[in-house]
Amino acid sequence: MLRSFFESRGYIVLTAANGADTLKQAERQPDLILLDINMPRMDGLEVCRRIRDHVSCPILFLTARIEDTDKVKGFAVGGDDYIVKPFSLIELEARVRAHLRRETRHSFETQIKFSGELTIDYSERCLFFSGRRLGLAKKEFDIVELLSQNPGQVFDKERIYERVWGYDSEGDSNVVAEHIRRIRTKIAAYTDQTYIETVWGCGYKWIK
Repeated sequence: MLRSFFESRGYIVLTAANGADTLKQAERQPDLILLDINMPRMDGLEVCRRIRDHVSCPILFLTARIEDTDKVKGFAVGGDDYIVKPFSLIELEARVRAHLRRETRHSFETQIKFSGELTIDYSERCLFFSGRRLGLAKKEFDIVELLSQNPGQVFDKERIYERVWGYDSEGDSNVVAEHIRRIRTKIAAYTDQTYIETVWGCGYKWIK
């Protein structure tokens, strides 16, 4: 219903059926997010907490909850407004327009990717695990960037070396294995999940 209404008003609308899908859609850097608190697989409050440091647009909560404590939680995790159900579509559109007009956050180009508890911020060149920052050395992040932006694609050591170190670099592609070992060790301090998989005899790939 909301999608049809806003599309009829000329908006481009992205939809998500649950919290996990919302993280994926947030990677596309929308101008505004309408976020229901009661969602499966991750509620709206947790979604907002996960994306707030990486998404600069206004986030408006839609919910049937009316307790002051719920409103405080919504604002505490970074929500900009709280719209209580039931509401009229005309009122909702007016609130959306008002927030878009008042939007004064600094506009910047960035790319982010959400993968389970991992968030990759390509502009900050670092990883976050459930909000905890993990910094990587330059070449380590370059490898993560290459693999994560091409999930499922296998890269052999020579190709990674050429893409990260450059064709003219003096050195040995065996350094790639050592860098990937260090990346895995750093990630293992935060999670048991494997992100870089070794494809024996072929190379490495980022698990989708």
